[in-house]
Amino acid sequence: MELITLALFCLALLICIVFDASVLYALAAGLIIFCAYAKIKKHSFKAIIKMIFDGIKTSKNILIVFLIVGMLTASWRASGTIAFIICSAVKLISPSIFVLMTFLLCCGVSFLMGTSFGSAATIGVICMTMAHSMNINPVIAGGAMLSGVLFGDRCSPVSTSALLVSELTKTDIFTNIKNMFRTAAIPFVLTCVMYVVLGFSAGDGGEIPDLNSMFAKEFNLHWLSVIPAAVILILSLMKVKVKFAMLASIASALIVGITVQNLEIIEFFKIMILGFEAETQEIKHMIDGGGFVSMLNAAAIVCLSSAYSGIFAATGLLDSLKEKTDALSKKITPFGAAMVTSIFTSLISCNQTLAIILAHQLCEGNEKDADTAAIHLENSAVVISPLVPWSIAGAVPLASAGAPVTSLVAAGFLYILPIYSFITALFKSRKDKKHEQNHKFYS
Repeated sequence: MELITLALFCLALLICIVFDASVLYALAAGLIIFCAYAKIKKHSFKAIIKMIFDGIKTSKNILIVFLIVGMLTASWRASGTIAFIICSAVKLISPSIFVLMTFLLCCGVSFLMGTSFGSAATIGVICMTMAHSMNINPVIAGGAMLSGVLFGDRCSPVSTSALLVSELTKTDIFTNIKNMFRTAAIPFVLTCVMYVVLGFSAGDGGEIPDLNSMFAKEFNLHWLSVIPAAVILILSLMKVKVKFAMLASIASALIVGITVQNLEIIEFFKIMILGFEAETQEIKHMIDGGGFVSMLNAAAIVCLSSAYSGIFAATGLLDSLKEKTDALSKKITPFGAAMVTSIFTSLISCNQTLAIILAHQLCEGNEKDADTAAIHLENSAVVISPLVPWSIAGAVPLASAGAPVTSLVAAGFLYILPIYSFITALFKSRKDKKHEQNHKFYS
């Protein structure tokens, strides 16, 4: 019965992929399928509704943060923060190191914004536009862009995926971020080396577009515009709660928007709700977006995905699969089990959120230390999901930046991180076993 239920859900996802429909339809169909399974297992309608709300309750903080993130990204657009950062960063680019700089710039902007979608739609668009004008191979440039926006999306204090992992594992997000930087240090360096090498064959270079003059038509590119980004970085380093740090950044963006960009208060609040729209046509595709409304679709995906977790936990739908992951963790380490499970959940979920939630449920308990369990998810499900061509985690950033889907093959960081983590986990496991054997021998 469990296999039939999961197969029906996979069929719903497949239909949405084939007909290019929103993943929300598949998730809604999945909720009906899983509720029907619960009913067949003799659970009452009242009990099923409680399961749904118990699942959603686990992500209530995430849902609130999602909506604040939408307002934050809109306020940064309106205050000229994003425009100033982009125009300043682009000055660092030269044709010989374009691919590497694309990766690094996308890392920086996505770390500040905490969203791969928003970063791809801003700095990603700019990097791909420059790649075309400089005759840089779009597959390589797109891969560097995707690696960069997912790097920041993974470890930013305002990243919704990082917040989700923190909530699921009941861990401190700042401890997780410290562990994310530590475990990603070598993969990051290897990725940089990879893009330096690829940069030599990526293209012959060309003229860099004058972004300053384009953005200057819409914004006052004053250094004060960077204050909202500085506020969130400083408060994050001080370990202020993410919600309060984002609200403080929005407040500072309001002041900058009024004093530097000459916005009216009512206009600013309208932008926070509906998103920013540039009047200058040539930068609209680079800067438009954000707002409370822009996050409703993502919030709905999290809401439906979280509802599943309540049903799965109460009905034991995933118990047979969980037994297999438990056995797998003993053979190839808990991280190895998390990585294999993440590949499976990413293939069937079509979105990063559900892939993370399913991977967590299937691997829960394999790793006793909560902080380590959190980093296992960060180094597997978070970066593997975007590599699936039909997952919105990778498809949306590529499409919004104007990069080809084949760019997935050049998204080096997304491959190197889980592979490196798996190799180190294997070595550590063997070392621990050897130490344990020696201890028994001498005792």
